[in-house]
Formats: sequence, C-alpha cells, structure tokens
Amino acid sequence: MASFLFAAAGFVLTSIAVGLFRIFYSGEAADCMMAAQLIGTGGVAVLLLLSVATATPSIADVALMLALLAAFASVGFVGGARGDVPKVTKGDDE
Repeated sequence: MASFLFAAAGFVLTSIAVGLFRIFYSGEAADCMMAAQLIGTGGVAVLLLLSVATATPSIADVALMLALLAAFASVGFVGGARGDVPKVTKGDDE
C-alpha cells in the first residue's frame, strides 16, 4: 500500500512541475495565480499522501498550514486585483 501512495505522490509532483512551467512561461497574472493554487493544492496532497505512507501524523499538520497559506494568497490576489487592499505609504499614519 505504501508503494502505491508513493507512486501517487510522484504523479502529483509531476503535475506540480507542469504548473511551474505554466508560471514561468505565462504572461497573464490570473494564469499564474491559478498555477500557484495548483502548486499549493498539489503540495498539500503530496504531504498528506506521504503522511499516510510513512505513518507520520506531524506531516499532516504542515499540510494544513500550507492549505491555509494558499487560501490567504488567493484572497490577497483577488483583493489586490480589485483594488480593495489599501496601499500604505510612508506618512499615512499621521
């Protein structure tokens, strides 16, 4: 069973590599963000597969933190694209 989980993790890593290719050779900001979301989701999947394959539950905690960071990144991207995120410049606190 562990060998199947390692093979599945390798397949997911291959799809992450395709996402990296898309980030490096795309000109659109939305395409890059979607590829970054693919990398985040794939990273969570790989970590969870490895957690089950090696019977190490602490790896699952790292996967949950990565999922949380990926969600915040997408919210920040959408807020920045819409202009909802205020820009802080020097002297605004006065």
